[in-house]
Amino acid sequence: MKGLVLCAGKGTRLRPLTYTTAKHLIPVANRPVIEYTLDFMKDAGVTEVAIVVSPENKELFKENLKDGAHLGISIEYIVQEQPKGIAHAVYQAKDFVKGDPFLLVLGDNLIFEDIRPAVEQFSEVQADALILLAHVEDPRAYGVAVLENDRIKYVVEKPKDPPSDLAIVGVYMFRKDIFKAIENIKPSWRGELEITDAIGYLVQNNYSVMAHVITGWWKDTGKPEDLLEANRKILDNMKQTVVLGSLEKNSSIQGRVRIGKGTIIAGSVIRGPAVIGENCRVINSYVGPYTAIGNGVSLEDCEIENSILMDLSNVANVTSRIDSSILGKGARVIQNGGVPKVARLVVGDLSFIQF
Repeated sequence: MKGLVLCAGKGTRLRPLTYTTAKHLIPVANRPVIEYTLDFMKDAGVTEVAIVVSPENKELFKENLKDGAHLGISIEYIVQEQPKGIAHAVYQAKDFVKGDPFLLVLGDNLIFEDIRPAVEQFSEVQADALILLAHVEDPRAYGVAVLENDRIKYVVEKPKDPPSDLAIVGVYMFRKDIFKAIENIKPSWRGELEITDAIGYLVQNNYSVMAHVITGWWKDTGKPEDLLEANRKILDNMKQTVVLGSLEKNSSIQGRVRIGKGTIIAGSVIRGPAVIGENCRVINSYVGPYTAIGNGVSLEDCEIENSILMDLSNVANVTSRIDSSILGKGARVIQNGGVPKVARLVVGDLSFIQF
C-alpha cells in the first residue's frame, strides 16, 4: 500500500504563523506536525509516500523532509497548482499511485491510534474504500457518515442538521476506482471537488465502502488552540527525563523534562512535562508544564507555561506569566524595565495579543 499526504492548504486560521511557513511544518513538542503523520503511516506499514504541496510551499517541505530517508520512508512531492479541493489534490497523485491501493491522510491531522487492524480489514474484505470515523460532540464542522452495519450508507459535508455523530477524521483507504469517482463529480458551491462527493459516487454505484470507527485521540491542528492541545497530549506521553545541556547552580528540574545539547539552565525552575531544544539560554526563569521550546531560544527573567516557542525566539524581563501562547521563529517579547512604562509593539497581520 502506498501513502498520500495532502499539504497544499494555505492554513489561513493559523496566520500570521503561516505567512512564513506551511501549517504542517509548525512544530508541536519540537517536531513538525507532518512528522507525526508520517510516523503514523509508517506504523501502518506504509513506506512509499507522496506529499501533495502547493507551488508556494514545495521548497519548504523539501528543505525540511528531504527524501524521507531519515524518517525511514521515501517521499515524492506532487504540486497541486490551484486549490481546487481534496478530491482534486488526490487526482494529482494518479500517476504516483499507479493502480495500487493507498492510504490517504490530511496533513494537518494528528491521530494517535494503531490503524493496522483497519488496514487488515481493508485488505481482507477487498473493499473499494475504507473511511475512518470518530464520534464527535458537534459534527457540523465535519464530513458526516451514516452507517448500515460496517458499510457507509451515505455521507454529507458539514451538515447544518447532522444525520449522525460520526465525523470523517481525514484518514481514508482507496483503490483505483476513486479516480473514476473523481472524474464523475462536479465542483461544489465552493468551487472545489469534494472528497465526500467522490465517496458518495462510490456508494451510489454499489462499490464496497467500509467504515472503521476509531476510539483514540485525534485532532485537526488547524487553529492555535488545537496546536496547544496537541502539544499537551504529546508531552503527556513523555516517558523519562533526558538532560544533555548544562544545569547550573540554583536551578532545578521537576517532572519529565528533555533538554537539548548546548542549552544552559541557570537560576531557573523547569517543571515538566516540557521540552527545551538545543543551544538555548534559560536564565532566572520559570518554564512550566506543557511548554515546548525550540532551538536557539533565549529566556531571561520571565515565566512561561503551556506554550510553544519556535526557534530563535526571545523573551526577557516580562513580569506577567506567559500562558497558552505560540511564538513564531525569531519572535521577541521584551518588557521595558525603565520609565516611562509603555508598551511598544510591532505586530503582523492577524496577530493576537492579550495583556
